Amino acid sequence: MKLYYAPGACSLGIHIILEEIGKPYELGQVALKEGAQHKPEYVAVNPKSKVPALDLGDGSRALTEFPAIAAYLALSNPEAGLMPKDPLGQARTLEAVDYVTGTIHPHAFTRQFRPNMFSLREEDHPKVVEQARGNAEKFFGVLDRIWAGETWVMPQGYSIADAALFFVQYWQVKRVGQPLPPKVERHYRAMLERPAVQRALEQEGLSA
Repeated sequence: MKLYYAPGACSLGIHIILEEIGKPYELGQVALKEGAQHKPEYVAVNPKSKVPALDLGDGSRALTEFPAIAAYLALSNPEAGLMPKDPLGQARTLEAVDYVTGTIHPHAFTRQFRPNMFSLREEDHPKVVEQARGNAEKFFGVLDRIWAGETWVMPQGYSIADAALFFVQYWQVKRVGQPLPPKVERHYRAMLERPAVQRALEQEGLSA
């Protein structure tokens, strides 16, 4: 397998999952700031021009979209224990992953990092960023209130939901410099202690 990623992007969550599984894989860095995602070489891998993308190594089309890649890796490597065994537990796990990737990522962070995508008027960009910061506080607050597990997101234990949550936590702490609510903060600190997380951060040249 080969993971196409950008350092510190949402692909960090998939990178962590691969490290948790422990099977051989390759990394292919995509220089987003240089526009490499739009060049023919990468468009041939992922026509959506974004990361992550996972080449399964079997000649088939690369798998794209964070929830799909995460679910595939968990379900195809059950020995890693990254997905609950019961249907409701699996659904709750995917529910958490979707909240991160479909709500927190775009509305709390893409709005902050790329306000030009949400308003063509440059004078409106500070308001877009302000709204996004408020969204981040609200969304993390929701997670804190509905937290069902102990250390990890799911009561059944560590799962792909934890790897998904980590990348937005990392952005909030490291890129934005804002605090997390208590339960979410405790989770973030526990994630930083996991060897798989430490390896992924080191490989991407990121500080813990």
